[in-house]
Amino acid sequence: MSLGNETAKKALAATVVAATLAGVIIVSPLIFGLLTRTATVGSTGVVKSVGVGVYWDSNCTNQVKNITWGLAEPGTSVNKTVYMRNEGNAEISLSLETMNWSPANASSYITLSWNYTGGKIQQDEVATVTLTLSVSPGTSGITNYSFDILITGTG
Repeated sequence: MSLGNETAKKALAATVVAATLAGVIIVSPLIFGLLTRTATVGSTGVVKSVGVGVYWDSNCTNQVKNITWGLAEPGTSVNKTVYMRNEGNAEISLSLETMNWSPANASSYITLSWNYTGGKIQQDEVATVTLTLSVSPGTSGITNYSFDILITGTG
C-alpha cells in the first residue's frame, strides 16, 4: 500500500467520524424531543387577606379619618358610633389600642374603650361599634390632647 493511499484512508476515516458525530449532535435533540412530553396544569386560588374599614355610616361610604371628641369635662365620657366593615376575604376579630399620646401623660387620665365583644366578623359584614372616651375625675393640667387609635383585624 502506498503512503498516499494510507493518508487518504485516514482522511476518509476522519471525515466519516466527524460526519457521524455531527449527525449525532444534530439528531440527538430531535430524538430527545420525540421521547419527552410535557403536561401543563392550570392553577387558581385565593390568598387569605384581612382588612378592616372604619366608617361614619352603615353604608360604609364615609370613612373615618379623624375623630373629634369635643369638650370633655373631667369625670365624663363621650361616645362616638362608628361602623367597622370586614374588607378582607376571611372572618376576623377586632382589637383596639391607642398610641402616640400628646401630651404623653394624657393616657394616665384619658381612656378609650368600646362595646365590641370579640365576635367574628364575616367578609363584607358591618359591625356597629360605640367608642367611648372617658376622662378621669382627677384630671388636671391637660387641655388639648391627641392620640392615634389602632384598630386591627385578625383572622
